[in-house]
Amino acid sequence: MARVIGGIGASHAPSMEHTYDAGEEVRESEEWQPLFGPFKEVAGWLEELRPDRLVVIYNDHMDEFFLNAYPTFALGVADSYPVADEGFGSRPFPPVPGDSKLGWHIARSLVADEFDITICQELEVDHGVISPLPMVDFSEGDGWKIPIVPLAVNVILHPLPSPLRCWKLGQAIRRAILSYEEDISVVVVGTGGLSHQLTGPHFGRVEEEWDKKFMRLLAEDPEALTRYTYEELIKLGGTESVEVVNWLAMRGALPVDAKPLVEAYYAHRIMGYGLQTFAVPA
Repeated sequence: MARVIGGIGASHAPSMEHTYDAGEEVRESEEWQPLFGPFKEVAGWLEELRPDRLVVIYNDHMDEFFLNAYPTFALGVADSYPVADEGFGSRPFPPVPGDSKLGWHIARSLVADEFDITICQELEVDHGVISPLPMVDFSEGDGWKIPIVPLAVNVILHPLPSPLRCWKLGQAIRRAILSYEEDISVVVVGTGGLSHQLTGPHFGRVEEEWDKKFMRLLAEDPEALTRYTYEELIKLGGTESVEVVNWLAMRGALPVDAKPLVEAYYAHRIMGYGLQTFAVPA
């Protein structure tokens, strides 16, 4: 039977892509080392853990989906996921390998669990997946190392699925993985946030105190986060900070006693960047 052996919460942002693509010298510069250094630790942790699959919970930025038809939850069931062109050309990565068999199993399990999802047999992934993933799952010589099953959550077009619904989604993903007949290990990844505001008079706001509280609650009392409304999350962290529900879904897929391992926070320019991994007791 399949096992959930860990979790990762990580910010995603085009700035992370640009910094990564600029080369190792820039990534290791004084400006970016507080973020990219901890990602190296996570890459090393994954090397030791050697998961067979990653389930990546993220949000699409109107690259695969648009406002005329935006699904609440969209699950990839393909064997390959091309990198989306977000307006400045696709990044120089090969398509990310998938696992259609596991994807279809999760789809059937989620529907049986009363989650009405959009099933995508073709799906391009944007920076919601492709900004943090290369730092932990890619090597120049070997390419992508771990196949993924991507699951996109709507945090753009209201009404949005509530934080509680996203927590329950994570729990349903866990049940789906544990019921899979193959003996594989899975790490669940949630990407998005933390605090940032990209529009209006509060453009560029970073709420370091709230970001750190969110990460603490995610580790110690994640169900407390299910009681926040989107209005409260927006007031606390900015309009785009609602992406943190992807972290909450990830945490819902882990056992209650999962413990934080690598933790990092970097308030820089117009965003609070966060990174948090969870180890699952054997």
